[in-house]
This record gives sequence, structure tokens and C-alpha cells, in this order.
Amino acid sequence: MKKILLAAVLFLATSATIQAQLLKIGVKAGVNFANQTGDASFDGIDYSKDGITSYHAGLVAEIKLLEKFSIQPELLYSTQGATYKNAVEEFKNELGYLSIPVMAKIYVTKSLSLEVGPQASFLLSNKEEFDAQDPKTFDFAINAGLGLKITEGIFIQGRYGFGLTEVSSHADLKNSVFQLSAGFMF
Repeated sequence: MKKILLAAVLFLATSATIQAQLLKIGVKAGVNFANQTGDASFDGIDYSKDGITSYHAGLVAEIKLLEKFSIQPELLYSTQGATYKNAVEEFKNELGYLSIPVMAKIYVTKSLSLEVGPQASFLLSNKEEFDAQDPKTFDFAINAGLGLKITEGIFIQGRYGFGLTEVSSHADLKNSVFQLSAGFMF
């Protein structure tokens, strides 16, 4: 009986150690430098566009599949958009999304990784300084960037997200965002 109990304890301890090495969970937050690409024309009036500075924050996990390859799914709240102006008026189009990027991470060194992957986003909020012209509730993007582990738990990331879907059914605009993040893995 003692041998079976000892074997079970060793098996559980080994399994927990292996799982801890294969899966890490953490949090991250950072700044967005967002803009919208495409035709900035509303109701036949042309506008110039400027980017906005906003934020993102959420949960992150890293699933180690090979020594130099991991998958990093995330669940983030991210604000994106742009500021539009002409000679008469100026307004901000700020959209809040629940973003789900799934990044493939290729480690170039022990601490530096190249990251690329798709991102699905769902519209949660729209700060209406103007009629958003029927914003779409789903946004799809491709992300690419770099990650750097400062310590085993602390990391920083830089990423560019290129929107592939239009943000409105009445305008030819797509989200574009550069993100700088810092985070901690448990």
C-alpha cells in the first residue's frame, strides 16, 4: 500500500512539474497607437485622419509545444480608432473590442521571440462623438511582432495589427494598431 501511495504522489508531482513547464498563465497591459486605414469620407465629405493613443489589458497564456516554439492565446480589452477632422469639425471614432489573438511564438534566442498570428475581435463599446455609420461587431486582423523575456516571469512585447475587415458597412475603413505591452507570467 505504501508503494502505491508513494508512486501516486511521485506521479502527481511529476505531472504538476511537467504542466508548469508546458503552460504558463499571466496578465499583460500596454499602450495602443491606433489608426484606421482606408477612405475617410462620410456623407460625401472628406476628412483627414490622425491616430489615437489608447490602451489594452487582459489575460495571456503560453503553451510550450517544442523547445523553441509556443502558442500564445490572449483575451484582451483593446480600444482602437482614429480622430477625423475637416475645416469645420473634428470627432473621435473610438471602438472598444474584446480581442482574442492567437500568436505563434518562435524563439530566436532563449529570451527573444518572433510572434505572428490571427486575431478575432468583438465590438463591446463605441464612444459616439458622431454617428458611427453602423459599426460592424466583428473585426479580424493579422498580428506580427517581437517578445522579450526580461526575467522568467516578466516580459515586454511590441506588435503591429493589420485589420482585414472593414469597421463599418458604410465606410472603407480598417483598424490598424501598434501595441507596446508589458506583462507577468505566473
